[in-house]
Amino acid sequence: MALLKRPDGAQRQRKRLGRGPGSGHGTTAGKGTKGQNSRSGGGVRPGFEGGQMPLYRRIARRGFSNYRHKISYTTVSVGTLGERFEAGATVSLETLRDHRLVGGNDRYVKVLGDGTLSKKLNVVGLKLSASARQKIEAAGGTVQERADSNNEDNE
Repeated sequence: MALLKRPDGAQRQRKRLGRGPGSGHGTTAGKGTKGQNSRSGGGVRPGFEGGQMPLYRRIARRGFSNYRHKISYTTVSVGTLGERFEAGATVSLETLRDHRLVGGNDRYVKVLGDGTLSKKLNVVGLKLSASARQKIEAAGGTVQERADSNNEDNE
């Protein structure tokens, strides 16, 4: 039975501070001489800026922000769909991921009307601009937009 062994240099010895002048880390133990940071419990709290009014107190904390409820859509153009999909194909969030047009974490996708489309495509469950819907239907395709406009859950 072969023993598992770490490769050489994989585990370093920890730095032993304050173990005499011969160690190279004796006397002041790598903290320099005197001053706030050399003392036990020395240093400043997080966010301290040397007496200057710290950033967290300079920024106004009034009012309501809707930012964390904002939904940002990943956009895909009609022309790109025409290039990447075969005629008669179904275009959905899953097929867009399979064709690497949107990332795995993208949940909200909107099809925009940029470019031209000559193939019949069936778009299912995606949000569309008016021009994109018009171009898809003009090419003989169908559009089945999701009832909740692609909002899986309100985050």
